[in-house]
Amino acid sequence: MYHTIDEFLAEWTYESDSTQKILDLLNDDSLSTRVKEGERSLGFLAWHIVVTVHEMMSRVGLEFNAPQYDAAVPATAHEIAQSYLQTSKALTEAIRTQWTDANLSEEHDMYGETWSSATTLNVLVKHQIHHRGQLTILMRQAGLTLIGVYGPSREEWASYGGVAPE
Repeated sequence: MYHTIDEFLAEWTYESDSTQKILDLLNDDSLSTRVKEGERSLGFLAWHIVVTVHEMMSRVGLEFNAPQYDAAVPATAHEIAQSYLQTSKALTEAIRTQWTDANLSEEHDMYGETWSSATTLNVLVKHQIHHRGQLTILMRQAGLTLIGVYGPSREEWASYGGVAPE
């Protein structure tokens, strides 16, 4: 849980940078990749990460410019990645300029439950991590090379001389 704005921003910086690096690896052909027919596509999941930032944080009173939750999924990977970059920067600026540490304890109705602003920030970060994991599975299926986030990817491990398990 976050007790200060600086605590959140430190974690957000790492996690949003990691998400940005993953989104920057996408290409247009990969966006239609699905585990199976009827499941969410890689492009949908990537866009879901983008639009959820504003959707969640507008519920706790932050005002910033970002794609709305019902915005259509862009046709290009570049547009998704750029939208995330702009959204993340806008969120960071909104938190720095609109909130103080005292705002973290304010409570709000979030999806039928009562969450503090600090809890909402925590869920936002975990939501992003959850879907980033899903993206990497779909990226493997699409044949994309991955980077490590909390440790080396298979490709990075091999470049260090490690042997990937079969």
